[in-house]
Amino acid sequence: MKKNELAKKYIREIKSADVWSVFKIIADFVKGFDELGDLGPSVTVFGSARTKEDGFYYEQAVKLGEMLAEKGFNVITGGGPGIMAAANRGAHSLKKVESIGLNIDLPMEQVANPFTTKSMHFDYFFSRKVMLVKYSMAYVIFPGGYGTLDELFEALTLIQTRKITGVKIFVIGVEFYEPLLEFIKTRLYTYGMIDEEDVEMIRLTDSLECVVKEIEDSLYKQIESLKEVGLEDTSYYKSLVGFSQDSKCDIEQ
Repeated sequence: MKKNELAKKYIREIKSADVWSVFKIIADFVKGFDELGDLGPSVTVFGSARTKEDGFYYEQAVKLGEMLAEKGFNVITGGGPGIMAAANRGAHSLKKVESIGLNIDLPMEQVANPFTTKSMHFDYFFSRKVMLVKYSMAYVIFPGGYGTLDELFEALTLIQTRKITGVKIFVIGVEFYEPLLEFIKTRLYTYGMIDEEDVEMIRLTDSLECVVKEIEDSLYKQIESLKEVGLEDTSYYKSLVGFSQDSKCDIEQ
């Protein structure tokens, strides 16, 4: 086969792969919207897949999953091992809520954990990331590597740019994350690259009790934020209102 014929064949294959990718992307989003749209109040937990079961933060993530489940909040993670497995494990142990894992194939470290009541697989990072943040009223960030930091700054950017509203970000691990927060304050803020309110979006703490209490308190704000942007007819809004009524939260309709 001549060079120009090989080149044309290669271009056709590339175009065919691109078209097929579009369908796979659409399938990712349709699957996520369909499965998670009426989920109800949920919290997404991020953290390292490499955290060992005997590690301190693994134990804390299990405890947080239990505490959230006890209050009636579903727990969403990336579905893998480490912190993700720990949070799912805690939520799954109470049998009261959904423990959700949104999985993706990764070399070496991403194996679906067995502590989920609802498990989904995504072909693309970006569609999976949308689902990890779209249906949650709070994000809890445990210690982690590049992937966890990517998810932290993605969430911060979405809130800063008002693409999502009424959502709280909790960062667990004062000793681990304090240098990062110091960098944000002394570099990003000092050099005028972010505002003071952008710094205040991050709630750095080691108190799981504080996290759960503030998530409960933020329910009203989340409902009001959805009303402000005209999303009162969505299933997610209705699920939050229904949850607040079932929990006897003091929320004005």
